Amino acid sequence: MPTRKGSLRPCEDVGRRTTQAAQVQFISCPVKETLGTLGQRWTLLILRDIGVYGKERFSAILQANPGLTPRVLSKRLKELQGEGLIGKVVHNRKDVRYTLTPKGKDSLPILAAIVAFGITHHADRVFRDGQPRRMRDAFPFAHETLVNLLHREERTAAPREEGVLGGST
Repeated sequence: MPTRKGSLRPCEDVGRRTTQAAQVQFISCPVKETLGTLGQRWTLLILRDIGVYGKERFSAILQANPGLTPRVLSKRLKELQGEGLIGKVVHNRKDVRYTLTPKGKDSLPILAAIVAFGITHHADRVFRDGQPRRMRDAFPFAHETLVNLLHREERTAAPREEGVLGGST
């Protein structure tokens, strides 16, 4: 990506960038680091199945995702455990369940935002009639929950003068 002389490419030289308010120096791009975990194939669908659909067992997650192999599912579950996004509860050898940790629950607003984007901008691939929908129209039974997830960060964040990306809030 070409840049003007003296300018930095997004996330490439992020170590030299600082925020004006706190003078925090980044060592890496937060988007890049998050995608390192959540951007892996099947990961968001696994989190969706556990956190939204309540599928807690290996076989239920596997069945809900045609094309996902047992080997890949096992690998992703171990990665998600290693990242602290899910916990594994072993009741006995045949009763193993997966649950979201508090960190894993923090990924749910990301899923809600992807749903909102998908029903608006990929309606031709999502809906039989190809028409974009609002969240409340597509999910009347879960609209409030999804909207709450989308705005959870706003409600829990401390008041601030500047937005997360430097703009006014």
